[in-house]
Amino acid sequence: MPLSRRLFALSMVAALAGCGGFRDSRLNPRNWFGRSKPRETIVLPTENRETRPLVDVVLSMSVEPIPGGAIVRARGQTPTQGWWQAELVPMPIDDNEVLVYEFRLQPPVTKTDVNTPQSRQVDVAIYISDIRLERVREIVVQGATNARSARR
Repeated sequence: MPLSRRLFALSMVAALAGCGGFRDSRLNPRNWFGRSKPRETIVLPTENRETRPLVDVVLSMSVEPIPGGAIVRARGQTPTQGWWQAELVPMPIDDNEVLVYEFRLQPPVTKTDVNTPQSRQVDVAIYISDIRLERVREIVVQGATNARSARR
């Protein structure tokens, strides 16, 4: 093998070996937010026009990076079956760079059964653009009795 090819191959191996650092760097979108953890709820001093109640319990929450932003997914549990029109309602970003979403949903119109915990779970998601995420260090999804958060 000629010397030029050996040097090229050696430089490619060295370049690829340096790419391993990108996997653990803050530039990699997959490292933006870790796993969610329980956290106390946040009381925000804003006028609330929302009439839907908060979900009873936030069971899980995740932040999944996608091109151009991230998707925040949350799963909550309601006291009975039949809750609908679930949504993560964004609150203003506070001075601590925390983005809070309230997990809100509409109660059933008629009386419904309690049944199994799995049948009372509701999933919801929202897309957040890179522009909105620029200043955010923590994302919080809160319900009536608890909240979960993911930090950068």
